[in-house]
Amino acid sequence: MLRLRRHHYPDHHRRILLRLFHHSTFHPQPLDLPLSHPTYQIWSANTSLGKTLVSAGLSSSFLLSPTSSANKKFVYLKPIQTGYPHDSDSRFLFTKLPSLSLRRKFPSSLILSNSILFSSLFAAKSFLSSRDLPFQPEKFNSEMYDLNFREENRISGEEDSSVSELVCKTLFAWEEAVSPHLAAERESGGVVGDSKVIETLGKCLRDGLESEIERGKREILCIVETAGGVASPGPSGSLQCDLYRPFRLPSILVGDGRLGGISSTISAYESLKLRGYDVVAVVFEDHGLVNEVPLMSYLRNRVPVFVLPPLPQDSSNDLMEWFDESHNVFDSLKNIMLLAYSERIQRLCDMPKRAGELFWWPFTQHKLVPEEAVTVIDSRCGENFSVYQDQKNKFIGQQFDACASWWTQGPDATLQIELARDMGYTAARFGHVMFPENVYEPALECAELLLQGVGKGWASRAYFSDNGSTAIEIALKMAFRKFSFDHDVRVDFLGKDTTEKCVELKVLALKGSYHGDTLGAMEAQAPSPYTGFLQQPWYSGRGLFLDPPTVFMYNSKWILSLPELLYSEIVEHKDITFCSRDEIFYEERDSSDLASIYSSYISQNLLQNPGLKVSGCIGALIIEPVVHAAGGMHMVDPLFQRILVKECQNHKIPVIFDEVFTGFWRLGVETTADLLGCVPDIACYGKLLTGGVIPLAATLATNAVFDSFVGDSKLKALLHGHSYSAHALGCAAAAKSIKWFKDPQTNHNIIPERRLLRELWDLDLIQQISSHRTVQRVVALGTLCAIELQAAGCNAGYGSLYAASLLKKLREDGVYMRPLGNVIYLMCGPCSSPEVCSQLLLKLYQRLEEFDKVEEKLKSC
Repeated sequence: MLRLRRHHYPDHHRRILLRLFHHSTFHPQPLDLPLSHPTYQIWSANTSLGKTLVSAGLSSSFLLSPTSSANKKFVYLKPIQTGYPHDSDSRFLFTKLPSLSLRRKFPSSLILSNSILFSSLFAAKSFLSSRDLPFQPEKFNSEMYDLNFREENRISGEEDSSVSELVCKTLFAWEEAVSPHLAAERESGGVVGDSKVIETLGKCLRDGLESEIERGKREILCIVETAGGVASPGPSGSLQCDLYRPFRLPSILVGDGRLGGISSTISAYESLKLRGYDVVAVVFEDHGLVNEVPLMSYLRNRVPVFVLPPLPQDSSNDLMEWFDESHNVFDSLKNIMLLAYSERIQRLCDMPKRAGELFWWPFTQHKLVPEEAVTVIDSRCGENFSVYQDQKNKFIGQQFDACASWWTQGPDATLQIELARDMGYTAARFGHVMFPENVYEPALECAELLLQGVGKGWASRAYFSDNGSTAIEIALKMAFRKFSFDHDVRVDFLGKDTTEKCVELKVLALKGSYHGDTLGAMEAQAPSPYTGFLQQPWYSGRGLFLDPPTVFMYNSKWILSLPELLYSEIVEHKDITFCSRDEIFYEERDSSDLASIYSSYISQNLLQNPGLKVSGCIGALIIEPVVHAAGGMHMVDPLFQRILVKECQNHKIPVIFDEVFTGFWRLGVETTADLLGCVPDIACYGKLLTGGVIPLAATLATNAVFDSFVGDSKLKALLHGHSYSAHALGCAAAAKSIKWFKDPQTNHNIIPERRLLRELWDLDLIQQISSHRTVQRVVALGTLCAIELQAAGCNAGYGSLYAASLLKKLREDGVYMRPLGNVIYLMCGPCSSPEVCSQLLLKLYQRLEEFDKVEEKLKSC
């Protein structure tokens, strides 16, 4: 192997680079949601159905109930308000609760506050004018006016020692009483983005609750009230049910008791459920139509339905009597909410212990996973897990899924909803239907997209299965049949000749490759920790396994590492170092001396297996194109693989591309055939094929491969299949994902004219990481950034726990990673923004610095 010298960058260079990233990249605020107290979101089936009345009723039930203890806090947040300041839902609560307190002779003191944070210029001028306050131009930016107004009130009770508190906040307000997206478009200098709304809401949730957590023993209930209906647009135009999805707050749905309200309430409920919200209760005003009966029938008693008395028709009515009449309903609703909260917390707390007692996790040594190390995933939104953490305080934190859930994930939050919608439709339309000799739209569309996309120019048939490993099993059967067909191997497919001795066929493969866990797939890979006797006692390794040359970045340079058998050859320096990653893929390298060395090496190995007379002749080549994933994220020299493919095809040895990991933009292109500059006879796809939401795999083949199975007897057909072959749900998800990832309108990372993704990983920071003294090598390509840590002895290899402490710190930073021994990797999706990728790299670099200091300290002890 090559001997490498590392050049260390001075500390001030590191500081400059970190400062550059600190000021130039996007820094999203953490979306941690405290769970020490219940927080609910109030939705409604349409506008003007009484969301604010429900919020006010809950505040009075929570704060003013004679049976409840004092010293409580009710937080009301209104993220989006239009019609301001004439209409202010937060001020309605602020002014209504004192009246209710006096009416009910609440004995304790009550502190009330109402705040408005940001407003449009129009709303600000109206508000300031009504309050006789000065307008300050410096408080207006290109979007909103920083109003930051707060009013307070205190009602002293007989028991002044105990105090309850109402905190009301409006986050963003516009003057015109129209849909928020229209108001924002007409009044704001720029659109208030979803991230701004979410970050501001998150800060208010933490500010409102965390300070109380420190005090302890104070009951809190927090309500977040939406604007308009479930699917009403927010300021940017995003539907509010999508806008607030990162928090996935448990929900109360205010339904419609009017004519037509059954339909609108059910539609609103389904919109929330489709997006993964938990609807705890439905409540609506009684209009004498008994809408609750069909609603309860539809909901099958899964969700309680509450009916409020009719509102008085007189608009001047102060609603005091109505609130009195509704008091029992709000008490029941409040109790349901508090019970649902406590049950949810109990479930979350119990899950690690229950999981440890019931699960048998794959690729996991249970003895090394204590209960506190189990990650409790409450939900997923786009690229982020919502993880329950029970440390000093209970909360739901966001963690970027940096291992792409075993390399399957690609959807952003928008595609996730699109996939849920399409799969829901498909499940309702098809359920599951049998595939052989049948056709249905999802399967047909999926096959057409596969053959027009990853299989374009070479494949003519798509064979569906359930996962990558079985796709490989099918591919091996196809390849061996094609080899037998081409080399005139006599096969008694009718099974009548008992004396016939079949030729033993083996594969040609590369050391370090991995093709799945099923028995046949494991036979097609070199010995590894996955194939040892403890794992697979039947393993014999039916193949010729070549040691491939690999490429990686080290000390800011791309370097070629040759195996020992090739390193003895004379190789010029220009052939083993590269100024850029792109040079590695140049087809001009085909005429280099190194190409001749590769060709000679491959030919010699093929000549050692000259034909059918030799026991164990090579009947197929199988490779993971460009990157060996499970084998340690090694990047194989594409020149070597290209020559290997051509040599095998010259010898009529069918070629299989295992693109289960590498396909569908994982490495920056739809198919790695574009990177290698050659095509296979058979290729396997899975993982990102469906966007990662449901298992499905496909094995594509040429017409010549298909023809080798065509005959007059069914026994000559490919006798392999699965009960759920080409299941409609998977095919629908695949069709949506294939189109989404390659469309520049939906995936802004696509460079259409070049059929590849733009660069996602910042080169400067990649080079800096590759020069870090804890790092042995880096591979950054497409959505993958892999780092091998410097390690030796038991700290190196797949069984190593060397990276455990580093990854624990990164999880604290909101980055969920899972190692391959001392190899760690970041993996984003095809739609991930470069800004997010830069944040991941920066967090990794900072933790590497700490990791290095700890290791140095341990060595000195």
